[in-house]
This record gives sequence, C-alpha cells and structure tokens, in this order.
Amino acid sequence: MSRQNLSTFTLLIASLVLSYSTVIACSTYKVTVDGMTRYGMNYDTWFVKPRIWFETNGYGAAFTGANYQGGNDLTPQSGMNEYGLSFGTLAIPTPDGKSPTGKKQITSRSEYLKSILHSCKNIDEAKSFVEQYDHSSISNDVFIYIEPSGKYLVVEPYELIVGNENKYVLSNFCPSTITDFSIIKQRRYINGNAFLKNKIDTSLQFCKALSDTMHVCRSKIGDGTLLTSIWDLNNGNVHLYFYHEYSHQVQFNIKDELAKGNHFYDVASLFPPNAEFQKLKDFKTPMNSNAQDRFLLACLCLFVLSFPFFLIGYFRNRKGKYAGFKLLFSILSLCMVYYIFRLETEMAIFYFPSPYKSYQFGLLDIASYLPYLIALLMIPLLLINRNVLKESSWKKTSKFIFTANTAAYLILIALFSYWGFYNVF
Repeated sequence: MSRQNLSTFTLLIASLVLSYSTVIACSTYKVTVDGMTRYGMNYDTWFVKPRIWFETNGYGAAFTGANYQGGNDLTPQSGMNEYGLSFGTLAIPTPDGKSPTGKKQITSRSEYLKSILHSCKNIDEAKSFVEQYDHSSISNDVFIYIEPSGKYLVVEPYELIVGNENKYVLSNFCPSTITDFSIIKQRRYINGNAFLKNKIDTSLQFCKALSDTMHVCRSKIGDGTLLTSIWDLNNGNVHLYFYHEYSHQVQFNIKDELAKGNHFYDVASLFPPNAEFQKLKDFKTPMNSNAQDRFLLACLCLFVLSFPFFLIGYFRNRKGKYAGFKLLFSILSLCMVYYIFRLETEMAIFYFPSPYKSYQFGLLDIASYLPYLIALLMIPLLLINRNVLKESSWKKTSKFIFTANTAAYLILIALFSYWGFYNVF
C-alpha cells in the first residue's frame, strides 16, 4: 500500500468514530492616534520556515507566513498593500452557523487572502469583496482588516463587524459570540487589554512593548511566537521580530521592496542565530519526521487489525490460557487507534505540557494518559509475551500479532519519552 493510500485509509478508519478539536494561539492589535495607525501581529505557530514576500500583481503587497498549504502554496498570515490596507488571520474553534446561499466558494485560501490586498484600497472595498464569498469553508479562522484611518473589519465565518475604535485587541475567538469579554481566559488577550487600558501610542517602541507583552513562550521547549510583525499603515513600513526576541529587528519599506519586483526573504536568515529556535527545529514529531510518521501509521494499521483479532480470539476461547490478555489488547488497541490518529493530526500535543489538555475538555484529554498506562503495563506484558512464545497454547498468528504489539509499545514508550510525555514535574 502506498503512503498516500495508507494515510487516506488511516483517516477514513479514524473518522468513523472520532472527532477532534485543536489548541490554537496568535494575537493581534491595532492602535490609532491623530490619524496614525500601527497594526501588530504575533504569529504563534510551530512551522519553522517563515517568510516575508512581496507581490506586484494588482496593488502591490507584502505578506508574511509559514504554513504551506497545497505543496508550494505559502498561505499569508498577515500583510499590507501599497495603500496601507493591512490584514491578519487568527485560528478559532469552529463556531456554530449556517452556510449562506448564493455566495461564491473559496477554492484557494491563499489566493483568496492575497486577492483582497491586490484589489482593495480600503475597508469599504474589502467589505464589498468579502461579502461575495461563503466563509464556511474556512470556519476555523477569523480575519481582521485595517486601513490607515484606523477603521477595521473583522471577518468571522458567519458575521462581519466594522469598527473604528482607536485601540482594538483580538485573539482566538469570534467577537460576535462574546457577550462578556471579561470571561475570556486567553492570557495574550488579557495582557494586551491591560497594557492599553490607560495609555495608547503609535510609536514603534510602544508597539514593540505591546507585542512583547502579548507574545507566547511555552515552558516545554520554549516555543510560541514565531514571528512578530508591526505594520506602519501610513508610511508603508513593516518591522519584524523573530521568535519572541525583541532586541533585534528588521525593517522593510513596502514601496522600496515592490520596486524590486516579486521576491521573498527567509525570515530566520535575516536574524542572528537563536538557540530556542534551533531547539524547535531539532525537535522531531510526525509532522516533520518521515520516519516517525511512517512508524505511527504502521502502528495505527496494527492496532486497527488487533482490535477485532484479539476480541474475536477472546470470545472464541474465553477460558483459554492468557485469554484475559487478548481482551486487554483488544481494548487497548481501540484506544490506541484514537490516540495515534490524534498524534498524527494534532501538533499541539507535542508542544504543550503533559498530560495534554485541549482547548475544550474532551476524549483527547483522557487519552493523553495512555502513555502512562502503557508504561505501567509494559513489564507484565513482556513477561506474558515471553510465556506465550515458549508455550503452545496460542497459534502462530496470535503469537506474532501479540509480539508485534509488544514491540510497538516498547518503541512508542521510547518516543513518548523523547516527546516529553512523561515530563510531569
């Protein structure tokens, strides 16, 4: 079976019985004083190849991003065009809503986001553009657009909000769904509002301090805010800060860069070496290691097979020797089908403290204790496996699958240790 077919099979099996949520981050703000507006974005992600690039087709624009969607299609996460219209995107839990009828479909997230800056000068034009499209296909995102006057547009999956306050902070939620903003627990949002409570300024130093206040640096491996961008909407400048380190900056002027034609810069190459960022790059997960990914897919196939195999074997001979372990392996295999699927699809598990706690409590929070259960069961399983191989009470096929499961669990324990799943203190 090819790797592509194996991945498709894996997702199909798991999706029959599972659903998943995601832990998300990012934060943004805009400040306006005396007709001057700056827009700041903290891009919190585990992608390790951030870029800033410049495109001259239509209205010239600069974009930043690090997420490749569809091969070489680098999707913009923030940006600004030559007229000072700026934007950013933040991930959100999928809200409830009904898809509108008669709207255009978004076939390419990247092209859609770029086309707004390439064809719109201000918020009114951006709103008219956005209203043509059905956003339900990108319902895990909220977008914000800001023009030099300070007027802004928040684009939710099912709502549009226009505002013109002189200061505005947004993180990973839909404002239209919040009736009491004091209940929001996202620390980056709370910090930003507290910073702006009794003061406001559009100087670079003020905005850098605000971005610093809202940045994320997680304790496990120091990951968090990959890229901070501060956009000067009136003068066409952008200041970049890399991997939540604010003593070094790189500045670009949009018009000067657009005069050079279409081009890009790898952000990491613009800054001095960063030990924390190198630690992030060196940390291997199924998302950036083919060997780990293939091993987990192989485990998933093994556990999908083991669940019915051992369950049937148990009911056929419930009084046989070690029959209880067949039932145990069957139940454990079903649990591991879910957990392995989540390891393949949920990046946050590898970076957040263990046992992992998701954005909203669910089955994954319970499954995150499986590494501890497997570690506790390992010694008795090894002893039983040795006895099963020595004796003739089990058939060869049962012995082979039992041993394959035991070997898989041993390797998984090693991987769980590497990923820090046992680092509870």
